Amino acid sequence: MTTPDAPETPDTPRLQPGEAFPAFALPGADGKTHALADYAGKYVVLYVYPKADTPGCTKEACDFRDSAPLRAVGAAILGLSRDDAGSHTAFAEKYSLPFPLLSDPDATFMKEIGSFGPKTLYGKTSDGVKRQTFVIDPEGKLVKSWLAVKVEGHADAVAAAIEADRVRHA
Repeated sequence: MTTPDAPETPDTPRLQPGEAFPAFALPGADGKTHALADYAGKYVVLYVYPKADTPGCTKEACDFRDSAPLRAVGAAILGLSRDDAGSHTAFAEKYSLPFPLLSDPDATFMKEIGSFGPKTLYGKTSDGVKRQTFVIDPEGKLVKSWLAVKVEGHADAVAAAIEADRVRHA
């Protein structure tokens, strides 16, 4: 289910299911550039998180790592934050994360997909990274997005969305 985390404004575009997901080529902690085109023919889970090695982001990454239903659907998982490669490398090693963590230090791509901008935390509004997840189908189209992620059970919900899309297109 798509859940908005803030009112839509003209400068926060929201992709709709069935629309082509914006192409990207972002550096990973593994020293490689990861482009959406590299994953053609596979489902891609792009999850955007605020900061590596913080409690919520750690729980989310470990849930993606440990989700048996998500492993079963065979999707490529990509984490994205503003953190640099060094932070990502330490985070991935500390928690044995088996998927690439990508960097967007100036949030250019995150702004394009609506994952960076005004957000409210403890009654204070500021610009920042929004915890969001996008499922992209093997043809590069958006299947589903979560714009206000609740970490608990999220990875399994992502797997269920992929499975539902596969059934719909079978």
